[in-house]
Amino acid sequence: MITLLIILLLVFLIISVPIYLSIGLASFISVLVFSDIIPMVLIQRMFSGLDAFSLMALPFFVLAANVMDGGGLSRRILDFSRALVGHLAGGIALTTQVASMFFGALSGSSPATVIAIGKIMYPELIKGGYNKSFSGGLLASSGAVSLVIPPSITLIIFAAVTGVSVSSLFIAGITAGIVLGISSIVYIYIYAKKHSIPKNKRASGKELTSSFGKAFWSLLVPVIILGGIYTGIFSPTEAAVVSAVYAFIIGFFVYKELSLKNTFKIAVDSAITSAQILVLVASAKLFGWVLTREQIPQQVSSFMIENVTSVILFLLILNIILLIMGMFMEGIAAITVTAPLIFPAATAMGIDPVHLGIIMVTNLAIGMYTPPFGMNIFIAQTITKLEMKEMLPGISKFLVFNIAGLLLITYIPEISLFLLRFM
Repeated sequence: MITLLIILLLVFLIISVPIYLSIGLASFISVLVFSDIIPMVLIQRMFSGLDAFSLMALPFFVLAANVMDGGGLSRRILDFSRALVGHLAGGIALTTQVASMFFGALSGSSPATVIAIGKIMYPELIKGGYNKSFSGGLLASSGAVSLVIPPSITLIIFAAVTGVSVSSLFIAGITAGIVLGISSIVYIYIYAKKHSIPKNKRASGKELTSSFGKAFWSLLVPVIILGGIYTGIFSPTEAAVVSAVYAFIIGFFVYKELSLKNTFKIAVDSAITSAQILVLVASAKLFGWVLTREQIPQQVSSFMIENVTSVILFLLILNIILLIMGMFMEGIAAITVTAPLIFPAATAMGIDPVHLGIIMVTNLAIGMYTPPFGMNIFIAQTITKLEMKEMLPGISKFLVFNIAGLLLITYIPEISLFLLRFM
């Protein structure tokens, strides 16, 4: 059954069948051929896979991200980031990276971050003296941090698949996301110094205060979300609802950039995006059930424990596997397929479940802009109009520095766990 499952999955992916269909059809056909289980049981497994309280947060965070973008919250975050770091070496590029980190704390979506920040900053980057390859690489890579910094949709999926606390993952994602972002900032600074990129004028105290005032309501979003979760006022699922309602109130009544007409369109688009993610989760849950029924996770766990006795080596192998998977699969799909296999082996070796989740999501965040099929590359291409070969030199440099950040996150668990333990 497993042999047929893997062959069918690979064939479907090679011939470009959508991932949710590839996973679902491969699972269905394998079970029907090699067992007497009736199809209705498989349908029930798919629906029960969606019956997870943590998954209720997903559509509301998607809605909140879209409302924030349409309501002008992202643009004000960008203006504040420019006033904050725009005068430093590599100021425009630093603004792009810092704004992406802020927006990641609003949206939890990597592609949404690339679109929201990139369409505004790319013309400024070119005008500021940065070459097209660097600028394209920056746009594609800067959105990656959104997968790690809470509220991250991918962390929610990991929690739903493994049963790890969403709140704990969110806390750990704060420091890990900052480390990943800083690794890009280091390269930006080196690049600016090497190419003698001219500095911008420092924002005056009045301009900084003004930009902060305009962005204040936007900056309150992560404070409300994370503060409410960590103080126990509401759960991550309730926080998603609060963020969506808050974003609507600010966009409609304070910034006055939302109307009922575009709010309806945002709601429809958010529903479609949520459905696309959830149908993938349902197929992956069926896939995971088939693997569990055949005791594949237990066999993988036993094999890894017997043959890979070093945690350091285990984590290195895990990073390599996930970085390769990230080249071909979107983060949510990769998590739903690999987490059920990796989780038992990792926990059996004494790896903290929260740390494991951060490692996996950080790998897949980097995969979002890793050739040949990193989604952020294609989104950045629509903004920059560059071909893949033109973007590769810029992307490769960010990859090197982000992988260095990944290794720090992997082998220094306290980066992810110290805040969680403190709280």
